This record gives sequence, structure tokens and C-alpha cells, in this order.
Amino acid sequence: MAVNITSIKTSSNGAWQGDNPLNFAFPLLIVQTTLILALTRFLALLFKPLRQPKVIAEIVGGILLGPSALGRNQDYLHRIFPSWSMPILESVASLGLLFFLFLVGLELDLTSVRRTGRRAFGIAFSGISLPFISGIGVAFVIRKTVDGADQVGYGQFLVFMGVALSITAFPVLARILAELKLLTTPVGETAMAAAAFNDVAAWILLALAVALAGDGPGEHKSPLISIWVLLSGVAFVAFMMIVIRPAMKWVARRCSPERDVVDEAYICLTLAGVMVSGFITDLIGIHSIFGAFIFGLTIPKEGVFAERLIERIEDFVTGLLLPLYFASSGLKTNVAAISGGRAWGLLVMVISTACAGKIIGTFAVALMFGMAVRESLALGFLMNTKGLVELIVLNIGKEKKVLNDEVFAILVLMALFTTFITTPTVMAIYKPARRSSALTRRKLRDLTNTDESKDELRILACLHGLGNVPSIITLIESTRSTKKSKLKLFIMHLVELTERSSSIIMVHRARRNGLPFINRFRRGEWHDRVAGAFQAYSQLGRVSVRPTTAVSSLSTMHEDICYVAETKRVTMIVLPFHKQQWRGEGDQETIENVGHGWRLVNQRVLKNAPCSVAVLVDRGFGTPRHTGSTTSTQRVCILFFGGADDREALELGGRLAEHPAVKVVVVGFVEDEECERNGVILKPSASKSSEKHYSFSTVKLNPEKEKELDEATMAEFRSKWDGMVEYTEKTTSNIVEDILGLGQCGDYDLIVVGKGRYPSPMVAKLADRQAEHPELGPIGDLLASSGRRILSSALVIQQHDPALMEETPVTKVVENDCDKLKGDGNADVGEISRAV
Repeated sequence: MAVNITSIKTSSNGAWQGDNPLNFAFPLLIVQTTLILALTRFLALLFKPLRQPKVIAEIVGGILLGPSALGRNQDYLHRIFPSWSMPILESVASLGLLFFLFLVGLELDLTSVRRTGRRAFGIAFSGISLPFISGIGVAFVIRKTVDGADQVGYGQFLVFMGVALSITAFPVLARILAELKLLTTPVGETAMAAAAFNDVAAWILLALAVALAGDGPGEHKSPLISIWVLLSGVAFVAFMMIVIRPAMKWVARRCSPERDVVDEAYICLTLAGVMVSGFITDLIGIHSIFGAFIFGLTIPKEGVFAERLIERIEDFVTGLLLPLYFASSGLKTNVAAISGGRAWGLLVMVISTACAGKIIGTFAVALMFGMAVRESLALGFLMNTKGLVELIVLNIGKEKKVLNDEVFAILVLMALFTTFITTPTVMAIYKPARRSSALTRRKLRDLTNTDESKDELRILACLHGLGNVPSIITLIESTRSTKKSKLKLFIMHLVELTERSSSIIMVHRARRNGLPFINRFRRGEWHDRVAGAFQAYSQLGRVSVRPTTAVSSLSTMHEDICYVAETKRVTMIVLPFHKQQWRGEGDQETIENVGHGWRLVNQRVLKNAPCSVAVLVDRGFGTPRHTGSTTSTQRVCILFFGGADDREALELGGRLAEHPAVKVVVVGFVEDEECERNGVILKPSASKSSEKHYSFSTVKLNPEKEKELDEATMAEFRSKWDGMVEYTEKTTSNIVEDILGLGQCGDYDLIVVGKGRYPSPMVAKLADRQAEHPELGPIGDLLASSGRRILSSALVIQQHDPALMEETPVTKVVENDCDKLKGDGNADVGEISRAV
């Protein structure tokens, strides 16, 4: 490259002084980065419906920006991506790659790799060895076919080709498994364990390949040099594990939660250690990323220190710098270099050999270990996933001039193709059947009516994070009966699957029973406040606790929740509301909103749940901050208007009343005579928007029968809990004012109400109110609304009833002549609910 490096300036004096910013290094880097990020993010959105990993969009974006597409215009190529700017772009991208490999080492838990079984090791070994041997065979063909390929020594070329065809991209595979809901299946668990083995082997092979690689065609170096490089690499790894690893454990202990702070000096020292480790391995003759990876392995995986490191660097690295690296791979890829039938034939041969070696090797060994044919075949395609590590190997090969332009382009397209086909192929050949268990107890009412004294109350409590812990614990403790019946509690931590490395860490440690998740936070705040508290519950003898983890995209999170509820025979799901509200000093209301996506998760669970569902609107339930209470007794108010959901709320009230530290008050609402003269018909809303109108059940029920059920349930409740539960009958002419008054008075820690999908006449009159949270029903929406100075937490209950699941947004019509509204004969065809 005939460019005088001293003539390249960092920044310009500006257009007003006649300078073109694109002729200067830093402004041009800004333009290149912006262009790459914009195009790759756009492509990622296009590929998202196909469930393709982000690395596909980044490579394709680089290919489109490079000489294969837009780069065919020489004016554009020389202006936006001139040859003198590429070392600068690649240096910035390589810095991102350095820290990304540090994150990869931070994610990889060697102890979990050692714990995996013989089957995973056997599958990983066959999945590496057979493709590696096939790659050596392909290398001989390429050397004789591609011009210039034979100028590189046999050793380094064979090793690079073998590594390129035998790698499995662990981070990409983890995301694909999570998207396909295969993480907790035998196939997913085996694939993750085998990929972890593969990851370690890939880096060892890569270090070997770099040690053998020369600096250019025709260079012949002494074999002793490669031996010295390998021995130096082994010494470096030994030093890091023997000396640096204990030192990093000491640093991690200094940053423990008990000290309540992570010293910035330790963070800076660690980041400097990443770069020093990279420099040392580069000095040895191995690529700098190997040093960063080994340094990541020395960081303790437990405790808050690793979490803080990830929080500080992952977004900047994976969101900004890493796309530059993979896009630069695309910029180096010239598809035009693959020209003629011979070259395209080589591409087909490489792809076929890579797929056949990986799939057949994995498939055969999986069958030997007793896996089913479909599972073995799916595992073969999963292990064939390429991506991050593959591109790193190819870029190093091109940098070391082991791979020329044509071979490099062939291998990049091979990596793209094998990764692209993984998701659709696995979806086509393997879909684990989720059998529906025959549940006889899907709601509290059914459980209460059974004669068996040993029936278990099974509750699935979902958590977004630590903020939900106190209220959920208080609620579950309040439902713990003093009778012989047992309580089995499933705790599910809901983790959104994102592009962040911390999300991949969660995927890596998620298992069927969720216990590795608790181990992940052994010394963290999560374990102290949740696992410790539930352990104490277990010791009481009647509470069994099973922590689980759901790592999924928000669009499919409800499937995990409903699946666990179905398979674990859960009676009720407890969901946290997407907003937490409480009043601080100066009566200032604070609202913490986790996002609209989590609200949609709740809505989907309410629609698809196989059991009753309760949504907890937390205003500090279990703590004195919202009501000013200093007593340990919980004061609970049950609102009863009538209907299946309210009857389920009453059943829960009976369980709460059994607890000695819970005081239950039931408020039964009746209309005054003036209001009873007004009838209500519910009709489908003209706007059809559930964001504006409440949704009520479309099924027609017998009003008289419903009224009889309400009266019988209330009579049974009052006779059973006479003297233990206070009952108040409230006549109301303004239901909104009365409900808000109960929430604002501060007399109750928790108000329990049914969702009211099949509303009573009083609740039906609220149908035309502007709905803020229509999924909670009219009364629940009132109690969850912000800006109304409500102090009490609220629990909105929906009883499981398949007949009431179909709901339609409605509006109300009020008429004064009740006689016209009685009987179906006078009701309009379009009405969806009863006339009252």
C-alpha cells in the first residue's frame, strides 16, 4: 500500500476552511461506523422473523458494503472505505474483539464443562475430529485447484482448514436453542455441553494454527520457532492459572456484596489486564485475543465482580465495536473472486464437506449413546452452527496470509450458509412434543372442594428481579395454611433473551430445575434474599420450593410460564404487575415501569394460562412504607361484586384467613334502589381496541344461576369463617368513588378483587370508562391506576374457566326501562353479555 502514514491526519479543520472530513482518519471512522451500524441493524430486523442470529446480519452487511455489492462503484469504495483507512477501522474493531473474547472467557465456566457427562464429551469429540479430518482432505483439493493456495506451507494451511470446518459457535448456538425453546430438552442440554467442550478445543487448535502460521507465502521458518511459540503459550496459560487466577479471586472477594461497592480501581486494573494479556500473547507469536480469552477464564464466575465487569463493557463492546469486526470481515469478502464453475464447485464441496462431517459425526455418536433418530439428527445440525469463532479464525488466516481472497470468500460463505440453515432445519425435523397433563385442579375452588386433606396448593410465582421479592414472599407466606394441606412453590425468574452477553451467561447456566441459576448468585443479593428465605420456608415442613429460570424473548415468554404451570400441575400463577408504585417522602409517588413488553407477557398469560392467574400490583406489600403500619399483621380486604373471578378471590380470602398473622375483611357491594332502575347492555365496541375498552367474556350465562352461585359461595364462606373474618355489606351509588376511597384510606395492606370477565351489573356500568390497564378489569384497573393517591397493593384474580377465555372489548348502553332488558328475546343481536 503506497500510502505515507505520516501524511494521514486525525481530524480536519472543517469544511469552511476547505477540508474534506472524509480525507481525515477520525471523521471517516465516524462515517464508516455509522454506516455499518445502520445497515447491520436494519438487516437484523429483516432477519428477525427468520430467527437468524445477529452475526448473520453483520456479515451480510459487510459484504453489501464491500467489493461484492456497493464496492463495485469505485468512487464509493475509494471515498468511504479507502485502503489507507482499513488498518484504522480494523484496529478499532480488533479492540472490540479483544474485550469480546474476554467476555467469552468470562462466560465459560470450566467447572460446568468438567461436570458434563461422557455423552457430551463423546459427541463433542466426534463433532470435532471428523470435520477436522474432512477439512484436511478439502485442503489438499484446494491447494491443487486454487491459484496461489499452494504457496503456503502444508502444516499451517491444513490446520487452518481443519479448524475452520470443525468449529461450533457456542454463543450463537445458545441463542438459537433459546429461540427454539430447546434449552431444557435433552437435545438442548447435550448441545450446550458439547459446544462448551468444542469451544475449549477450538481455542487450543486456533493457538496451534497461529503458532504454525508464517507471515506470508514462501516464508519458511524453522520448526523450532513453532515449538518455542507453543511452549511459551503453555507457560503463559500455566502462569495465568497458577498466579493470576488466585489474585483475581482475591480481587473478587474484595468486591463482595458485604462491602456494598466495587472499587473502580479494581475494574480499571482488570481492563488493563485484558490488554496486557493480549500484548503478551501477541509478543509470544499467538494472536492477542488468546490472551484476553485466558484472562477471562481466571475471573471467578460467582459473586458480583463478574457481573459488574459485564455491565461496564458488554453494551459498548457488543453493540458498537464487535459489529465493526464482523462487518470488516464482509468488507474483505469479494464474492466476485468466486468465478467460474470450478470456484462454485469448490464452494459446494466445502459446504457439503463441512455439513456432512459435522452432522454425520454427531449423528452417529448420538445414536451410539441411545438418543432417538430425530434428536440425533437435530443435534447434528445444531452442532453445525458456525459464526463468531469461525470468522475470527478466517480473519486471522487472511491476516497471516494463509488464506487468499478466493479461499477466504468461500469459507465466509460456508459459515453464513451453515449458520443460516440451522434454525429452519431444526424446526422442520425436531419439535419436542409438549404433552398436556390431565389436570383436575386448575383453580382454588376445585382444590377447596376436594375431600382429601393432603391436597397440595401448587403456586407458580414469577419474578422480574429483586424488586418483586419482598411482596411475593409476603403473599406466599400469607397463603401458607396452618392445616394439613401442603404448599408447593415454584419460583420462576423471568429473564429476557437479549443480545447481551449476560443473557448468554443465563442461557448457559439454565437447566431443567433451575438450580444452577441459584448457584450463579451464590454470594449475591439474589441468594441472600430469595433462596435463603425459601430455604427457611422449606424447613417449616409444609413448604416445598423449586426455583426455576425462564430465559426467552418477551414474545414467547408466556409459553414457558404456561408450560411450567401445566407440567407442574399448578393451581395458581402469580404475576408481577409491570409497574411498581409507592409513596416516598413528601407524599411523592414513585413509579418503576419495567416496560410495555412485560405487560404484553402478562396479557398473554392471562389469555392462555391452564390455571387461575393473579396479578400483583405492588405498592410495598409486606413493608410499612405505604400504609404507615408498624404491626406485623397483614390487613387484607376482599372486594366481592359477584361472578366466577370474584368467587375465586373469595376462595383465596379463605386461605388467607387461616393464617394467624393475616386479618381479612370482606366487603360485599350491593346497589341502592335508585341505581337498580337503570339497566345495562354490553355491546361490542365500535373501535375494537382493547387499549381503550375493557374486554368481557362473550359467553352468555344464566344470570339467575350466577346469582345463586354468588349467594351460595358467600353463605358458605361466612359460615366457615364466622368470627375470623369481618364481613361488611356496602350499598353504593358511586362505585368508582367507593373503590378509590378503600384504596386511599391506608387501612389495608392488600386489596383482592376478581377481574370480572363476566361482570355484575355494578361493574358492567364501568365499561365505557377510559381504560389504563384493561387486562385487569374495571375494578383492578381502578386500583392499579397511577396519580390517584392509592396506598394499598392490589391482587387481581382470574379464575381458570375455558368458557370465559374469549373476550371482546365492549361499551355499555344504559336504559331506564328494566323490563325491556330482561330476557334474551328483547336483546339486540349484537350484544355479547347479558341484559340486567
